[in-house]
Amino acid sequence: MRRNRSDHDSDDNTNDDTNDDTLGFRDRVLAAVRAIPRGSVATYGQIADLIGNPGAARQVGMVLRGITDDDTDVPWQRVINAKGGISTYKVGAGELQRALLEAEGVTFGGGERGEARCDLSRSR
Repeated sequence: MRRNRSDHDSDDNTNDDTNDDTLGFRDRVLAAVRAIPRGSVATYGQIADLIGNPGAARQVGMVLRGITDDDTDVPWQRVINAKGGISTYKVGAGELQRALLEAEGVTFGGGERGEARCDLSRSR
């Protein structure tokens, strides 16, 4: 029996790290992040949408988490989560990211639980 393709089926397997397009995905993510102007931010999901991989926000985060010293021109700090917050697993990295953004003029206010949130409507 032949199965009909649904909207969820795709030939683009960005979740498969053996996919030959993985390097292309990484390069597209880094190029999009490099294009974020100083004083502006984008969300992981916006980057995924921009490079043609909607729904790949988590993979965008994985690319940014894996940047190396060779990627010094990538303004990783300009990518935040969908709620306007900083998402990092590294101790001290969140404070560094906030300081770098504030130095660029990005402002933060209190979130629902008192955590710092960037006003996405003003910083995009």
